[in-house]
Amino acid sequence: MSGEAQSVSKDYAGAKLGMWIFLFSEIVLFGGLFLLYSAYRAKYPADFHHSGQELNIIIGVVNTVLLITSSLTMAVSITALQKGNKTLSLSCLAATIVLGIAFLVNKYFEWRGEIGLGMYPNSPELLNHPDGTKMFFGLYYSMTGLHGIHVFAGIILLSFISYFVYRNRITASDHAKLENAGLYWHLVDVIWIFLLPLFYLAA
Repeated sequence: MSGEAQSVSKDYAGAKLGMWIFLFSEIVLFGGLFLLYSAYRAKYPADFHHSGQELNIIIGVVNTVLLITSSLTMAVSITALQKGNKTLSLSCLAATIVLGIAFLVNKYFEWRGEIGLGMYPNSPELLNHPDGTKMFFGLYYSMTGLHGIHVFAGIILLSFISYFVYRNRITASDHAKLENAGLYWHLVDVIWIFLLPLFYLAA
């Protein structure tokens, strides 16, 4: 193996290691929130159950389908570029971005509906409810809001990645950045799959 090839291999391995360390920190962050949710869920089981029924499960399921589909398009994009199909890779990246935007639009309308009903932290309406309901909605806005920020960051990241692919700065022989972006996007999708049953299917 030539010195140049060895350098590229080391850079690739280093980039992958860095991304996995970053993803681990994200898992720790959300893992802590999941533990906090579990503790309060155990303390206020009835309140969490009734509060979960107030959420729009249809929007929750639609958003799940959107993110699962976006994971598929992200995976196809990576495979396509590895096989030298730049056009298909860019098309799938664009589809992933559009699906992510659709997720955020759905979440916006869902939040607007709940806020319109007065169900948001420290609202006069919510203050009249039991402590468990207050805690449920506090966690709901915190966790889904943090997740939404990650989706938005992912959309920005994929937009830059698309530009780099278009400009041939990411190619079939040098696609570490695309793979790392894919890992981040898949993590965002997996986190949502955990959020769906915790809030929308709370029983």
